Amino acid sequence: MNMDLGKLLHIYFGEKNASTQIAVFDNKNIYDVFTRIVKVLTMQPDIEIGVLQALSYCFYEILDNVLIHSEKLCGTAVTDYDASQKKIRILVADDGIGIANSLRKNRIYASISDEQALKQCLLDKVTDGNGMGFGLYSTMKLIEQAGFNLRIHSMNYCLNFDGKNLSVEESECWKGTVIYLEIHSDKDLNPNEIVDDRTDIATEFNEAFLDDNDLENLW
Repeated sequence: MNMDLGKLLHIYFGEKNASTQIAVFDNKNIYDVFTRIVKVLTMQPDIEIGVLQALSYCFYEILDNVLIHSEKLCGTAVTDYDASQKKIRILVADDGIGIANSLRKNRIYASISDEQALKQCLLDKVTDGNGMGFGLYSTMKLIEQAGFNLRIHSMNYCLNFDGKNLSVEESECWKGTVIYLEIHSDKDLNPNEIVDDRTDIATEFNEAFLDDNDLENLW
């Protein structure tokens, strides 16, 4: 994988600390990487369950997007939880073809610019023809309810969204795509609203990550 991980860590995380997890994922281990990272977050008692339920759905979708759309066999995930700031940080990066080149595979977006592609990819049902085009849309909705920031960096542009205001600016070139999230860990939210109630992500999370005793403690 031809990626300057040190540069990404410096830009988005500052110095690596004990709570920072770094993992390379591919088709063979994507679910194991996802499960391991989410389980670490689940062990933090101060993180609201609704945040975990919503974030886990969005996180897997972002991981899966790398393998479906980037034309690369693997990506890198970096996560960190800062209890003092009540903040979860997640970064997923690849050195693939970038968002615009991916969307251009769909004739609807054949002429889309790099800048337009970053705005368009957050809309519902926008896809290159593979997948449903729902992962980044639901991630945007999560940021609206519980986010400090969403940053999407692809090629020569970077999108920033703080839950209310969205901007796209020219940036130093990144060959591929970087998705970076900062999430409040203490927000009380209904996770199923993040996915427009299209699926019951709360129940799916509980069945995958919580045992019976944990479920009893939720009520």
